[in-house]
Amino acid sequence: MRSQWLLVTLLSFCTIAAYADQVTLKNGDHLTGTVVKYDGKVLTLKTDALGSVDIQMDAIQSFSTDKPVYVENSADKKLYNGTVTTQDDSVVVQSQPPVTVARANIAALRSSDEQAAFVKLQHPGLMQGWTGGANFGFALTAGNSETENIALAFNAARTGLNDKLSLYTNSVYATNNASGASPSTTANVIQGGVRYDHNLTPRLFGFVGADFMADQLQTLNIRSVFGGGLGFHLIKTANTQLDLLAGANFTHENYDNFVNGIHMGTYSNNFAAGTFGEELTHNLGKSTVVTEKGYIFPDFNDTSQYRATFGLGTVTKISKWFGWQNSFGDIYVTNPPAGKKTNDVLLSTGINISFSH
Repeated sequence: MRSQWLLVTLLSFCTIAAYADQVTLKNGDHLTGTVVKYDGKVLTLKTDALGSVDIQMDAIQSFSTDKPVYVENSADKKLYNGTVTTQDDSVVVQSQPPVTVARANIAALRSSDEQAAFVKLQHPGLMQGWTGGANFGFALTAGNSETENIALAFNAARTGLNDKLSLYTNSVYATNNASGASPSTTANVIQGGVRYDHNLTPRLFGFVGADFMADQLQTLNIRSVFGGGLGFHLIKTANTQLDLLAGANFTHENYDNFVNGIHMGTYSNNFAAGTFGEELTHNLGKSTVVTEKGYIFPDFNDTSQYRATFGLGTVTKISKWFGWQNSFGDIYVTNPPAGKKTNDVLLSTGINISFSH
């Protein structure tokens, strides 16, 4: 009786293995599970005992799938669906009709669930595919000094197959509440903007965008900048992306006009300007992301006048959704209102809450 149960168990195991995806390594090891995906270098196999296992394709002797998978052929730019078995240095996809694809030409391989997620990522709905984060910093003093400082920021990006939509806003507000302090508001800056990028080639992209800013202490009611141009991915790797951008913009500025402390109305500046800049994103290890941006906007009507911006920030993840952020920004204007300084420096630190949808 015991031997019969052993035989049944062995046959059951063999039946389960027969209906599982199979991977045989060049060193003779044999793995069973479910093939999840292949990205051109690494095959991901989901197993019951070991969880997800990443295997270099160079280490694989052969593999097969029990259920249909999607195979992307880089040679003919087509996508095939069917069960897969290896044959020498190729794989045979049991599609209609069967297709043989050289291993070197497999751009990607995905399970049905992985393919559905991939398609959804490439063509997300308007409210899908967003990633980003919100930053919050607060400082308070009491006693001999009475101050309050609040820094808020939000950024989000939706990346599609050939385009990207980005949103951002940040603000810094600070007050000196000590008796007789003048001015009582020591900082009140709000910035925000939107930009749309569309890939023209794998390296070249076009962009259009709008940026807005208000700065109470510079008596700037609103600065609106509408522009566009071309960008180039000078470096684009898994850990680093460096973009160069050039274009043109139209700038509208509206300031309050004060004479001897008396408000005399408002005045405006309207001019066309150039847009020249660079943007860098770099993964510093597994948990920290560094971002840096530098732009100059020369006035086409008077090239001696220009505006320049610089930003540097880091976000260090503490958990999946929680982290710590630091940011520094400098905005330089050659022709501020009389009595105002040319530089506005913003420095903040605080928590970061990330999200994805």
